Amino acid sequence: MDRAFRALCGAGGSACHDAAAIRNQPPRTIPSRMSAFTQLLRENRNYRYTWSGQVVSEIGDHFNNIAVMSLAMTHKNPGLVVTFVFLSRAVSMLVAGPIAGVLLDRLNRKHVMMASDAIRAVIALGFILCIHRTDERLMYVLSAMLMFASPFFTSGRASILPSIATPEELHTANTMTQTTSWACLTIGALLAARGVQSGYELAFTYNALSFVISLFCISRLRRKGGFRAEGSRKKQEKTGFAQYREGLRYMRATPLVGAVAMISLGWASGGGTAQILFSLFGEQVFHAGGSGIGIIWGCAGVGLLIGAGIAYWLGKRLTFNGYKRTIPIVYLIHGGTYVLFSQMPTIAWACVFIAISRAAVAISSVLNFSQLLRHVEDRFRGRVFATLESLTWSMMMISMMCGGLATLKYSPRTIGTWAGAISSTTAFFWWYADWRGRLFEPPTQTIEPGEDLEVKAEPPLAS
Repeated sequence: MDRAFRALCGAGGSACHDAAAIRNQPPRTIPSRMSAFTQLLRENRNYRYTWSGQVVSEIGDHFNNIAVMSLAMTHKNPGLVVTFVFLSRAVSMLVAGPIAGVLLDRLNRKHVMMASDAIRAVIALGFILCIHRTDERLMYVLSAMLMFASPFFTSGRASILPSIATPEELHTANTMTQTTSWACLTIGALLAARGVQSGYELAFTYNALSFVISLFCISRLRRKGGFRAEGSRKKQEKTGFAQYREGLRYMRATPLVGAVAMISLGWASGGGTAQILFSLFGEQVFHAGGSGIGIIWGCAGVGLLIGAGIAYWLGKRLTFNGYKRTIPIVYLIHGGTYVLFSQMPTIAWACVFIAISRAAVAISSVLNFSQLLRHVEDRFRGRVFATLESLTWSMMMISMMCGGLATLKYSPRTIGTWAGAISSTTAFFWWYADWRGRLFEPPTQTIEPGEDLEVKAEPPLAS
Protein backbone atom coordinates (compact mmCIF):
# COMPACT_ATOMS: atom_id res chain seq x y z
CA MET A 1 0.00 0.00 0.00
CA ASP A 2 2.86 2.36 0.91
CA ARG A 3 4.55 1.75 -2.43
CA ALA A 4 1.33 2.34 -4.29
CA PHE A 5 1.01 5.76 -2.73
CA ARG A 6 4.59 6.61 -3.63
CA ALA A 7 3.91 5.69 -7.23
CA LEU A 8 0.66 7.65 -7.23
CA CYS A 9 2.34 10.76 -5.88
CA GLY A 10 5.24 10.42 -8.29
CA ALA A 11 7.89 9.53 -5.76
CA GLY A 12 9.57 7.11 -8.13
CA GLY A 13 10.32 4.76 -5.25
CA SER A 14 12.78 7.16 -3.63
CA ALA A 15 13.17 7.16 0.13
CA CYS A 16 11.46 9.83 2.21
CA HIS A 17 13.59 12.81 3.11
CA ASP A 18 15.00 13.00 6.60
CA ALA A 19 13.01 15.43 8.76
CA ALA A 20 16.16 17.13 9.97
CA ALA A 21 17.28 17.66 6.41
CA ILE A 22 13.92 19.23 5.62
CA ARG A 23 14.34 21.69 8.47
CA ASN A 24 17.87 22.57 7.32
CA GLN A 25 16.88 23.29 3.74
CA PRO A 26 17.15 26.92 2.63
CA PRO A 27 13.90 28.90 2.23
CA ARG A 28 12.03 28.08 -0.96
CA THR A 29 9.27 29.68 -2.92
CA ILE A 30 5.84 28.84 -1.50
CA PRO A 31 4.50 25.99 -3.64
CA SER A 32 1.01 25.91 -5.07
CA ARG A 33 -1.62 24.18 -2.99
CA MET A 34 -1.80 21.03 -5.14
CA SER A 35 1.98 20.64 -5.44
CA ALA A 36 2.31 21.13 -1.68
CA PHE A 37 -0.37 18.50 -1.07
CA THR A 38 1.22 15.92 -3.35
CA GLN A 39 4.64 16.64 -1.87
CA LEU A 40 3.26 16.10 1.63
CA LEU A 41 1.70 12.77 0.63
CA ARG A 42 4.85 11.71 -1.17
CA GLU A 43 7.35 12.55 1.56
CA ASN A 44 5.44 12.10 4.83
CA ARG A 45 4.60 8.46 5.39
CA ASN A 46 2.64 9.01 8.60
CA TYR A 47 0.45 11.70 7.13
CA ARG A 48 -0.11 9.58 4.01
CA TYR A 49 -1.62 6.78 6.11
CA THR A 50 -3.64 9.20 8.25
CA TRP A 51 -5.06 10.87 5.15
CA SER A 52 -5.88 7.52 3.52
CA GLY A 53 -7.87 6.40 6.54
CA GLN A 54 -9.66 9.75 6.64
CA VAL A 55 -10.83 9.50 3.03
CA VAL A 56 -12.27 6.02 3.40
CA SER A 57 -13.86 6.51 6.83
CA GLU A 58 -15.43 9.91 6.12
CA ILE A 59 -17.03 8.70 2.91
CA GLY A 60 -18.34 5.79 4.97
CA ASP A 61 -19.77 8.24 7.52
CA HIS A 62 -21.93 9.78 4.82
CA PHE A 63 -23.19 6.34 3.81
CA ASN A 64 -24.42 5.99 7.38
CA ASN A 65 -25.91 9.50 7.52
CA ILE A 66 -27.86 9.15 4.27
CA ALA A 67 -29.02 5.64 5.12
CA VAL A 68 -30.18 6.58 8.63
CA MET A 69 -32.04 9.67 7.42
CA SER A 70 -33.62 7.68 4.59
CA LEU A 71 -34.58 4.87 6.96
CA ALA A 72 -36.12 7.41 9.35
CA MET A 73 -38.43 8.54 6.56
CA THR A 74 -40.02 5.07 6.48
CA HIS A 75 -41.24 5.39 10.08
CA LYS A 76 -44.42 6.94 11.34
CA ASN A 77 -43.88 10.65 12.14
CA PRO A 78 -40.54 10.81 10.27
CA GLY A 79 -39.90 14.41 11.29
CA LEU A 80 -40.01 13.41 14.95
CA VAL A 81 -37.71 10.43 14.30
CA VAL A 82 -35.13 12.64 12.58
CA THR A 83 -35.32 15.13 15.45
CA PHE A 84 -34.62 12.42 18.02
CA VAL A 85 -31.75 11.02 15.94
CA PHE A 86 -30.15 14.48 15.98
CA LEU A 87 -30.86 14.86 19.69
CA SER A 88 -29.32 11.49 20.54
CA ARG A 89 -26.20 12.43 18.58
CA ALA A 90 -25.92 15.84 20.23
CA VAL A 91 -26.25 14.52 23.78
CA SER A 92 -23.77 11.69 23.23
CA MET A 93 -21.23 14.04 21.62
CA LEU A 94 -21.50 16.43 24.56
CA VAL A 95 -20.91 13.58 27.02
CA ALA A 96 -18.09 12.02 25.00
CA GLY A 97 -16.00 15.20 24.70
CA PRO A 98 -14.62 15.33 28.27
CA ILE A 99 -13.95 11.56 28.36
CA ALA A 100 -12.24 11.50 24.96
CA GLY A 101 -10.13 14.53 25.79
CA VAL A 102 -8.82 13.10 29.05
CA LEU A 103 -8.04 9.68 27.56
CA LEU A 104 -6.25 11.21 24.56
CA ASP A 105 -4.02 13.17 26.93
CA ARG A 106 -3.44 10.18 29.23
CA LEU A 107 -2.99 7.23 26.87
CA ASN A 108 -1.30 6.47 23.57
CA ARG A 109 -3.38 8.52 21.12
CA LYS A 110 -2.78 6.07 18.30
CA HIS A 111 -4.23 3.20 20.36
CA VAL A 112 -7.26 5.29 21.37
CA MET A 113 -7.93 6.06 17.71
CA MET A 114 -7.64 2.39 16.76
CA ALA A 115 -10.05 1.39 19.53
CA SER A 116 -12.51 4.01 18.29
CA ASP A 117 -12.37 2.58 14.77
CA ALA A 118 -12.88 -0.99 16.01
CA ILE A 119 -15.87 -0.03 18.16
CA ARG A 120 -17.45 2.07 15.40
CA ALA A 121 -17.12 -0.81 12.93
CA VAL A 122 -19.21 -3.04 15.22
CA ILE A 123 -21.79 -0.31 15.87
CA ALA A 124 -22.09 0.46 12.15
CA LEU A 125 -22.98 -3.17 11.43
CA GLY A 126 -25.57 -3.01 14.19
CA PHE A 127 -27.64 -0.57 12.12
CA ILE A 128 -28.59 -3.50 9.88
CA LEU A 129 -30.84 -4.65 12.75
CA CYS A 130 -32.86 -1.43 12.37
CA ILE A 131 -33.90 -2.07 8.77
CA HIS A 132 -36.94 -4.24 9.38
CA ARG A 133 -37.90 -2.92 12.83
CA THR A 134 -40.92 -0.69 13.34
CA ASP A 135 -39.55 0.45 16.70
CA GLU A 136 -37.10 3.31 16.12
CA ARG A 137 -35.52 3.24 19.61
CA LEU A 138 -32.65 0.99 18.48
CA MET A 139 -31.82 3.59 15.83
CA TYR A 140 -31.54 6.26 18.53
CA VAL A 141 -29.28 4.06 20.68
CA LEU A 142 -26.94 3.13 17.85
CA SER A 143 -26.79 6.73 16.59
CA ALA A 144 -25.82 7.87 20.07
CA MET A 145 -23.18 5.13 20.42
CA LEU A 146 -21.65 5.88 17.02
CA MET A 147 -21.43 9.61 17.76
CA PHE A 148 -20.06 8.92 21.25
CA ALA A 149 -17.12 6.97 19.79
CA SER A 150 -16.37 9.58 17.13
CA PRO A 151 -14.37 12.24 19.06
CA PHE A 152 -11.94 9.61 20.33
CA PHE A 153 -10.79 9.38 16.71
CA THR A 154 -11.35 12.83 15.23
CA SER A 155 -9.90 14.74 18.19
CA GLY A 156 -7.07 12.21 18.32
CA ARG A 157 -6.28 12.89 14.67
CA ALA A 158 -6.10 16.62 15.38
CA SER A 159 -3.96 16.00 18.46
CA ILE A 160 -1.30 13.97 16.65
CA LEU A 161 -1.08 16.20 13.59
CA PRO A 162 1.73 18.37 15.02
CA SER A 163 3.54 15.12 15.85
CA ILE A 164 3.48 13.71 12.33
CA ALA A 165 4.08 16.94 10.39
CA THR A 166 7.07 19.24 10.62
CA PRO A 167 6.42 22.90 11.51
CA GLU A 168 6.86 23.72 7.81
CA GLU A 169 4.30 21.08 6.82
CA LEU A 170 1.73 21.80 9.54
CA HIS A 171 -0.35 24.43 7.75
CA THR A 172 -0.39 22.35 4.56
CA ALA A 173 -1.38 19.22 6.51
CA ASN A 174 -4.19 21.08 8.30
CA THR A 175 -5.48 22.59 5.06
CA MET A 176 -5.42 19.23 3.34
CA THR A 177 -7.18 17.48 6.23
CA GLN A 178 -10.04 19.98 6.22
CA THR A 179 -10.24 20.15 2.42
CA THR A 180 -10.50 16.37 2.35
CA SER A 181 -13.40 16.46 4.82
CA TRP A 182 -15.31 18.90 2.64
CA ALA A 183 -14.56 16.96 -0.54
CA CYS A 184 -15.70 13.74 1.14
CA LEU A 185 -18.94 15.46 2.14
CA THR A 186 -19.82 16.01 -1.50
CA ILE A 187 -18.46 12.73 -2.85
CA GLY A 188 -19.79 10.69 0.06
CA ALA A 189 -23.30 12.13 -0.24
CA LEU A 190 -23.44 11.34 -3.96
CA LEU A 191 -22.10 7.80 -3.55
CA ALA A 192 -24.30 7.16 -0.52
CA ALA A 193 -27.44 8.26 -2.37
CA ARG A 194 -26.65 5.69 -5.05
CA GLY A 195 -25.64 3.07 -2.49
CA VAL A 196 -28.86 3.38 -0.48
CA GLN A 197 -30.81 2.65 -3.66
CA SER A 198 -29.05 -0.73 -3.71
CA GLY A 199 -30.14 -1.47 -0.15
CA TYR A 200 -29.56 -0.27 3.38
CA GLU A 201 -27.46 -3.38 4.13
CA LEU A 202 -24.86 -2.31 1.56
CA ALA A 203 -24.62 1.21 3.00
CA PHE A 204 -24.19 0.07 6.60
CA THR A 205 -21.75 -2.68 5.62
CA TYR A 206 -19.56 -0.23 3.71
CA ASN A 207 -19.61 2.13 6.69
CA ALA A 208 -18.35 -0.71 8.94
CA LEU A 209 -15.70 -1.72 6.39
CA SER A 210 -14.47 1.87 6.15
CA PHE A 211 -13.67 1.87 9.87
CA VAL A 212 -11.72 -1.37 9.49
CA ILE A 213 -9.64 0.15 6.70
CA SER A 214 -9.08 3.28 8.79
CA LEU A 215 -7.95 1.10 11.71
CA PHE A 216 -5.37 -0.58 9.48
CA CYS A 217 -4.06 2.78 8.26
CA ILE A 218 -3.70 4.17 11.79
CA SER A 219 -1.93 0.98 12.91
CA ARG A 220 0.80 1.77 10.37
CA LEU A 221 1.77 5.06 12.05
CA ARG A 222 5.27 5.12 13.54
CA ARG A 223 7.08 7.78 15.53
CA LYS A 224 10.05 7.91 17.89
CA GLY A 225 8.71 8.21 21.40
CA GLY A 226 5.26 6.97 20.38
CA PHE A 227 2.07 9.01 20.36
CA ARG A 228 1.61 9.83 24.02
CA ALA A 229 1.09 13.38 25.17
CA GLU A 230 3.98 15.14 26.85
CA GLY A 231 4.19 14.05 30.48
CA SER A 232 1.54 11.33 30.12
CA ARG A 233 3.97 8.56 31.14
CA LYS A 234 4.22 10.03 34.63
CA LYS A 235 2.04 8.56 37.34
CA GLN A 236 -1.36 10.21 37.13
CA GLU A 237 -2.44 11.37 40.59
CA LYS A 238 -5.39 13.43 39.39
CA THR A 239 -8.78 11.95 38.62
CA GLY A 240 -10.16 12.17 35.10
CA PHE A 241 -12.62 14.85 36.18
CA ALA A 242 -9.82 16.91 37.73
CA GLN A 243 -7.81 16.57 34.53
CA TYR A 244 -10.74 17.77 32.46
CA ARG A 245 -11.23 20.79 34.71
CA GLU A 246 -7.52 21.49 34.31
CA GLY A 247 -8.05 21.48 30.54
CA LEU A 248 -10.95 23.93 30.86
CA ARG A 249 -8.77 26.22 33.00
CA TYR A 250 -6.11 26.08 30.31
CA MET A 251 -8.66 27.07 27.66
CA ARG A 252 -9.89 29.98 29.78
CA ALA A 253 -6.32 31.08 30.53
CA THR A 254 -5.36 31.03 26.84
CA PRO A 255 -7.40 33.80 25.19
CA LEU A 256 -6.80 32.52 21.65
CA VAL A 257 -8.30 29.11 22.48
CA GLY A 258 -11.26 30.69 24.26
CA ALA A 259 -11.87 33.07 21.35
CA VAL A 260 -11.83 30.24 18.78
CA ALA A 261 -14.27 28.27 20.95
CA MET A 262 -16.54 31.32 21.17
CA ILE A 263 -16.72 31.95 17.43
CA SER A 264 -17.14 28.22 16.74
CA LEU A 265 -20.21 28.19 18.97
CA GLY A 266 -21.42 31.40 17.37
CA TRP A 267 -21.18 29.88 13.90
CA ALA A 268 -22.84 26.64 15.01
CA SER A 269 -25.76 28.51 16.60
CA GLY A 270 -26.85 29.60 13.12
CA GLY A 271 -24.94 27.04 11.05
CA GLY A 272 -27.04 24.08 12.14
CA THR A 273 -30.23 25.77 10.99
CA ALA A 274 -28.51 26.72 7.75
CA GLN A 275 -27.95 23.04 6.96
CA ILE A 276 -31.63 22.08 7.04
CA LEU A 277 -32.59 25.17 5.04
CA PHE A 278 -30.79 23.85 1.95
CA SER A 279 -33.52 21.25 1.47
CA LEU A 280 -36.30 23.76 2.10
CA PHE A 281 -34.89 26.27 -0.38
CA GLY A 282 -34.45 23.63 -3.06
CA GLU A 283 -37.95 22.18 -2.60
CA GLN A 284 -40.22 24.96 -1.31
CA VAL A 285 -38.60 28.28 -2.25
CA PHE A 286 -37.17 27.59 -5.70
CA HIS A 287 -39.44 24.60 -6.51
CA ALA A 288 -36.51 22.75 -8.08
CA GLY A 289 -37.08 19.43 -6.33
CA GLY A 290 -34.26 17.07 -5.52
CA SER A 291 -32.03 18.52 -8.21
CA GLY A 292 -32.35 21.95 -6.59
CA ILE A 293 -31.23 20.55 -3.25
CA GLY A 294 -28.27 18.88 -4.94
CA ILE A 295 -27.30 22.07 -6.77
CA ILE A 296 -27.33 24.13 -3.56
CA TRP A 297 -25.28 21.53 -1.66
CA GLY A 298 -22.90 21.24 -4.60
CA CYS A 299 -22.30 24.99 -4.75
CA ALA A 300 -21.78 25.06 -1.00
CA GLY A 301 -19.15 22.34 -1.40
CA VAL A 302 -17.44 24.25 -4.20
CA GLY A 303 -17.35 27.31 -1.94
CA LEU A 304 -15.67 25.33 0.84
CA LEU A 305 -12.98 24.06 -1.53
CA ILE A 306 -12.34 27.56 -2.91
CA GLY A 307 -12.16 28.94 0.61
CA ALA A 308 -9.66 26.27 1.60
CA GLY A 309 -7.42 27.33 -1.30
CA ILE A 310 -7.62 30.97 -0.23
CA ALA A 311 -6.91 30.00 3.39
CA TYR A 312 -3.84 28.01 2.35
CA TRP A 313 -2.51 31.06 0.47
CA LEU A 314 -3.30 33.43 3.34
CA GLY A 315 -1.93 31.15 6.04
CA LYS A 316 1.50 31.15 4.43
CA ARG A 317 1.63 34.95 4.43
CA LEU A 318 -0.36 36.34 7.36
CA THR A 319 1.28 37.41 10.59
CA PHE A 320 -0.59 36.72 13.82
CA ASN A 321 -1.94 40.29 13.78
CA GLY A 322 -3.05 39.81 10.19
CA TYR A 323 -4.81 36.59 11.19
CA LYS A 324 -6.67 38.37 13.99
CA ARG A 325 -7.91 41.04 11.60
CA THR A 326 -8.98 38.48 8.98
CA ILE A 327 -11.25 36.34 11.19
CA PRO A 328 -14.00 38.91 11.97
CA ILE A 329 -14.01 40.06 8.34
CA VAL A 330 -14.69 36.56 6.99
CA TYR A 331 -17.37 35.98 9.64
CA LEU A 332 -19.21 39.10 8.56
CA ILE A 333 -18.88 38.01 4.92
CA HIS A 334 -20.21 34.57 5.85
CA GLY A 335 -23.26 35.87 7.68
CA GLY A 336 -24.00 38.70 5.25
CA THR A 337 -23.85 36.52 2.15
CA TYR A 338 -26.03 33.88 3.84
CA VAL A 339 -28.66 36.55 4.42
CA LEU A 340 -28.38 37.50 0.73
CA PHE A 341 -28.66 33.81 -0.23
CA SER A 342 -31.94 33.58 1.67
CA GLN A 343 -33.41 36.59 -0.16
CA MET A 344 -32.38 35.85 -3.76
CA PRO A 345 -35.22 35.55 -6.29
CA THR A 346 -33.51 32.83 -8.36
CA ILE A 347 -31.60 29.69 -7.50
CA ALA A 348 -28.67 30.79 -9.66
CA TRP A 349 -28.03 33.93 -7.58
CA ALA A 350 -28.69 31.99 -4.38
CA CYS A 351 -25.94 29.52 -5.33
CA VAL A 352 -23.47 32.35 -5.92
CA PHE A 353 -23.98 33.73 -2.44
CA ILE A 354 -24.03 30.37 -0.66
CA ALA A 355 -20.70 29.56 -2.31
CA ILE A 356 -19.23 32.86 -1.03
CA SER A 357 -20.67 32.20 2.44
CA ARG A 358 -19.13 28.73 2.62
CA ALA A 359 -15.80 30.01 1.29
CA ALA A 360 -15.67 32.44 4.22
CA VAL A 361 -16.43 29.59 6.65
CA ALA A 362 -13.59 27.55 5.17
CA ILE A 363 -11.10 30.41 5.48
CA SER A 364 -11.95 30.89 9.15
CA SER A 365 -11.85 27.16 9.92
CA VAL A 366 -8.47 26.52 8.29
CA LEU A 367 -6.80 29.59 9.80
CA ASN A 368 -8.20 28.93 13.28
CA PHE A 369 -7.10 25.30 13.32
CA SER A 370 -3.63 26.16 12.04
CA GLN A 371 -3.23 28.58 14.94
CA LEU A 372 -4.43 26.02 17.47
CA LEU A 373 -2.10 23.35 16.10
CA ARG A 374 0.84 25.74 16.44
CA HIS A 375 0.06 27.09 19.89
CA VAL A 376 -1.85 24.54 22.02
CA GLU A 377 0.46 22.65 24.37
CA ASP A 378 0.81 18.95 23.57
CA ARG A 379 -0.34 17.85 27.04
CA PHE A 380 -3.66 19.68 26.53
CA ARG A 381 -4.35 18.98 22.85
CA GLY A 382 -6.71 16.07 23.39
CA ARG A 383 -8.87 17.98 25.86
CA VAL A 384 -8.87 21.17 23.79
CA PHE A 385 -9.82 19.58 20.48
CA ALA A 386 -12.36 17.16 22.01
CA THR A 387 -14.05 19.99 23.92
CA LEU A 388 -14.22 22.20 20.84
CA GLU A 389 -15.63 19.37 18.74
CA SER A 390 -18.27 18.31 21.25
CA LEU A 391 -19.43 21.87 21.93
CA THR A 392 -19.59 22.81 18.25
CA TRP A 393 -21.45 19.69 17.13
CA SER A 394 -23.83 19.82 20.06
CA MET A 395 -24.67 23.46 19.35
CA MET A 396 -25.08 22.61 15.68
CA MET A 397 -27.50 19.79 16.42
CA ILE A 398 -29.51 22.04 18.76
CA SER A 399 -29.58 24.70 16.05
CA MET A 400 -30.86 22.12 13.57
CA MET A 401 -33.70 21.14 15.87
CA CYS A 402 -34.60 24.76 16.62
CA GLY A 403 -34.57 25.51 12.90
CA GLY A 404 -36.82 22.56 12.24
CA LEU A 405 -39.32 23.76 14.84
CA ALA A 406 -39.14 27.30 13.43
CA THR A 407 -40.29 26.03 10.03
CA LEU A 408 -43.68 25.32 11.59
CA LYS A 409 -44.26 29.06 12.01
CA TYR A 410 -41.83 31.02 9.83
CA SER A 411 -40.85 30.97 6.16
CA PRO A 412 -37.44 29.64 5.06
CA ARG A 413 -36.41 33.13 3.96
CA THR A 414 -37.10 34.57 7.41
CA ILE A 415 -35.28 31.74 9.15
CA GLY A 416 -32.33 32.09 6.77
CA THR A 417 -32.03 35.80 7.55
CA TRP A 418 -31.89 35.12 11.27
CA ALA A 419 -29.46 32.22 10.84
CA GLY A 420 -27.03 34.37 8.86
CA ALA A 421 -27.29 37.26 11.31
CA ILE A 422 -26.73 35.05 14.37
CA SER A 423 -23.74 33.29 12.79
CA SER A 424 -21.90 36.54 12.15
CA THR A 425 -22.48 38.26 15.52
CA THR A 426 -19.38 36.69 17.08
CA ALA A 427 -17.26 38.86 14.76
CA PHE A 428 -18.08 41.83 16.97
CA PHE A 429 -17.05 40.00 20.16
CA TRP A 430 -13.77 39.00 18.48
CA TRP A 431 -13.16 42.61 17.45
CA TYR A 432 -13.90 43.80 20.99
CA ALA A 433 -11.51 41.27 22.56
CA ASP A 434 -8.78 42.23 20.09
CA TRP A 435 -9.40 45.95 20.67
CA ARG A 436 -8.97 45.40 24.42
CA GLY A 437 -5.66 43.64 23.75
CA ARG A 438 -6.79 40.25 25.03
CA LEU A 439 -5.99 38.20 21.92
CA PHE A 440 -2.24 38.00 22.34
CA GLU A 441 -0.22 35.27 20.63
CA PRO A 442 0.62 32.26 22.85
CA PRO A 443 4.08 30.64 22.66
CA THR A 444 4.61 28.44 19.60
CA GLN A 445 4.82 24.73 20.42
CA THR A 446 7.46 22.70 18.59
CA ILE A 447 8.57 19.08 18.49
CA GLU A 448 11.05 18.40 21.29
CA PRO A 449 14.58 17.16 20.41
CA GLY A 450 14.70 13.39 20.19
CA GLU A 451 11.05 13.14 19.06
CA ASP A 452 11.52 13.65 15.33
CA LEU A 453 9.25 12.13 12.74
CA GLU A 454 9.81 8.63 11.49
CA VAL A 455 11.10 9.06 7.94
CA LYS A 456 12.67 5.70 7.16
CA ALA A 457 11.52 2.12 7.39
CA GLU A 458 14.66 1.09 9.31
CA PRO A 459 15.23 0.78 12.19
CA PRO A 460 11.78 -0.08 13.61
CA LEU A 461 10.40 2.54 15.95
CA ALA A 462 8.05 2.49 18.89
CA SER A 463 4.39 2.70 17.97
